[in-house]
Amino acid sequence: MLWAEGPAWNGVGRYLLWSDIPNNIQHRWLEEDGHVSTFRNPAGNSNGNTFDFQGRQISCEHGNRRVVRYEYDGTITVLADKFDGKPFNAPNDAVVHPNGDIWFTDPGYGSLGHYEGEKAQNGSKQPYQKEAVYRIDGKTLKIEKVTDEIFKPNGLCFSPDYKKLYVADTGASHYEEAPKNIKVWNVVDEKKLTDGKEFASMKLTRNIKMTPAERQRCIEDGIKNGHIKREDVNEFMCAEKNSEDAGFADGIRCDIDGNIWASAGWVGDGYDGVHVFEPTEGVRIGQIRLPEICSNVCFGGPKRNRLFMTASTSVYAVYTEAQGAHIT
Repeated sequence: MLWAEGPAWNGVGRYLLWSDIPNNIQHRWLEEDGHVSTFRNPAGNSNGNTFDFQGRQISCEHGNRRVVRYEYDGTITVLADKFDGKPFNAPNDAVVHPNGDIWFTDPGYGSLGHYEGEKAQNGSKQPYQKEAVYRIDGKTLKIEKVTDEIFKPNGLCFSPDYKKLYVADTGASHYEEAPKNIKVWNVVDEKKLTDGKEFASMKLTRNIKMTPAERQRCIEDGIKNGHIKREDVNEFMCAEKNSEDAGFADGIRCDIDGNIWASAGWVGDGYDGVHVFEPTEGVRIGQIRLPEICSNVCFGGPKRNRLFMTASTSVYAVYTEAQGAHIT
């Protein structure tokens, strides 16, 4: 795999589905025997995947700049490929509401280069549309823009009661002024968003190893200032330093207690993996550290207590005491 993304759990089939965007393939892992196979090839450079309440797969295709549904007979229904007469940039992630509506993000990464889709030729950061979050009406398939008050909306999820929508903003990849955070809105009448604000910052203070030169300076400064005696210097002294870094949250999911589980990366050791935030103040309450950038997550298994994590070239899983709030 080159870049694993879009994990989605199918409870009926008891399998995990995910995308390998650059290879234009979807893979499937069977819980019963651990068998991995190619599920769909080609796959439209699909990124985010999910399942609706009828068990049909929903996929965001970077390459075709559209959101599709795979029907029971294997045919494809295009749910969204244009808004106001213009194509989307490259739909990224999608979630399904119990009323049948599908909410999705369009940050445009799949149209900014050939690696994950088809590069737009106009050289813009927003080739076809202003980056936004959209809603597809489950009955009429009418498309509505619900907010563009975000630089590059990426992963999204509902709160357990569907009264809040959380969206990761990865706009700092292309806009210097963009924050690295997760935003939250109130969901009104199951269709509108109000009162958008920052939910959680992705800044994290972590301990990292000093380079030999940094360690030597630290020791010499300590001796000079009288904080360290030369005869007391040992291998543990000045070995680490605090570093405040901010990476990106990508895919996100909610557990039944309202905590937000955010895939994270683009910083390095001690940061990349999954960050967990409590729902009231957006305080970080836990981490799962991975040796790779984590692109997305989902809960699965019979009890929805197994967290699946797509991370660059690998897929990881861990059992947790939490349970996913929604079906995938």
